[in-house]
Amino acid sequence: NQNLESGRALPSGRTYRCRWMPHLPTWEMIIVAKPALLAKLTAKDGQRDALLSVIADLGMRNVSGEPGTEIYVAHKDQNDENVVWFYEMYSDSDALAAHGGSDAMKDFGRATGEYMASRPDLIFLEPVCAKGLEL
Repeated sequence: NQNLESGRALPSGRTYRCRWMPHLPTWEMIIVAKPALLAKLTAKDGQRDALLSVIADLGMRNVSGEPGTEIYVAHKDQNDENVVWFYEMYSDSDALAAHGGSDAMKDFGRATGEYMASRPDLIFLEPVCAKGLEL
């Protein structure tokens, strides 16, 4: 499309899109938000610690080699002894896709599968404002 360009020319490395505004003699720059998600992992009864052990070992090793994975944090649910929450943020949609489609994530899924009561629930987010993070 001749009216849309994309790239990574911003000093921050953020992805941007520019589009031609026919009614104005200018281009409009739109900053694309970093994709983020919440993942709810529900372990089988009494298996959360085993699940967290795999997450702390294999999960963290996997993401340590992903430059586009900026935040990857596992949390224990304080009200449900079988639930683990993840908060994840990626530099751009390509990084999220690379993470989700990687062989390492497939290995992670197989390694955690025996401890899981069901498939993870994923909630995709678009960050708006934050303290302590560069959006």
